[in-house]
Amino acid sequence: MSFSLEGHVALVTGSSRGLGLGIARGLANAGARVALNYLNDPEPAHAALEEIRSAGGTAMLVRADASDPGQIKDLVQAVTDKFGAVDILVPNATPDQPQKPIEEYDAEFYQQMVDFFILSPFHLAQAVVPGMKEKGWGRIINVTSSAYHSAFPNFSAYVAAKGGQIGWSRSLSVELASFGITVNTVAPGWIPTERHDNDPQEQKDAYYDTVPAGRWGTPGDVAHAVQFFASGEASFITGQTLCVTGGLTPW
Repeated sequence: MSFSLEGHVALVTGSSRGLGLGIARGLANAGARVALNYLNDPEPAHAALEEIRSAGGTAMLVRADASDPGQIKDLVQAVTDKFGAVDILVPNATPDQPQKPIEEYDAEFYQQMVDFFILSPFHLAQAVVPGMKEKGWGRIINVTSSAYHSAFPNFSAYVAAKGGQIGWSRSLSVELASFGITVNTVAPGWIPTERHDNDPQEQKDAYYDTVPAGRWGTPGDVAHAVQFFASGEASFITGQTLCVTGGLTPW
């Protein structure tokens, strides 16, 4: 079944490559007008824009730091000016995620995780929720991680922030339900993208061997889950976390 998102405007942060691009591609394929966002590398960002347009999708590209409140306001305004009010929000932007023992982390790095996974969705939601309320329809879909449920070691900063993101999403889902706005989270397992090119092969092989589905997940798998949560068919589903792990039970 293909869910139609015709007439909707989606903003996906951190969407020039990897999971973000897969999500943006899926929303565009379903008919949404999609705003792509990047910060550091224009070449893949423009390539992503051209890819979606070449496939028949409607897309725009905005450079902005999705962890900066001022730039978030400008980002949302740019999308609104060109496409109309954002009614599908997918906070996906992420910084590097090194795994370290607790003794090697510092408070600054912990704060960076909070900035990206809690405060960025917060500022984005503040910017788009008024328009969603006015329309009486909206979708906020946070990209979290099954790592929160699995409680991986040497990953405390990331896992803590992802846990906060899930808790924030659940609280907001209750707050916004009466306005026709749903808030859900998609929690992928380890899905190798460009950011994992230099990860040790033995780590990849060990994880692969634990996936019951017997294959790696893809950005498209995550995109399908986001597409469903964004659809009208999911209007009575809110405050939920959907783990996209190929059957790898994360608890």
